[in-house]
Amino acid sequence: MNIFTVAFFGHRIIDNPFPVEQKLEKIIRELLHNKEYVEFLVGRDGDFDQLVSSTVRRCKRAVRDDNSALVWVMPYETAEYRDNEEAFHDYYDDIEVCGASAVGHFKGAHQKRNREMVDRSDLVVFFVERQTGGAYQTLC
Repeated sequence: MNIFTVAFFGHRIIDNPFPVEQKLEKIIRELLHNKEYVEFLVGRDGDFDQLVSSTVRRCKRAVRDDNSALVWVMPYETAEYRDNEEAFHDYYDDIEVCGASAVGHFKGAHQKRNREMVDRSDLVVFFVERQTGGAYQTLC
């Protein structure tokens, strides 16, 4: 099977999510229609990540749900995950802890996880409006 991997990165706060959601939906629908299997890699660190996850889930229901997986890639395991593991597994198709970031210092964990996701991906989608933050650092 030919797996096409897509990673998403964006700012924690989105002032106007509707146009961003429309652009995401177009990209996701096209991938679901045209690729044999799509692995959608997301974090769970703010508005953009949540918008991506909900858009992927909605598109999978509307287009097809047999050729993709929504994968939450954590930089390290958190107490929130441990306390709500079942609910998270109900929402995401798969959950991974990035090995490279889980063993390093927690302050650099998100950037290490982001780099691993970029290296693993065939396509990377960014939502960056300013020259600060983790999404911008990953882009550069």
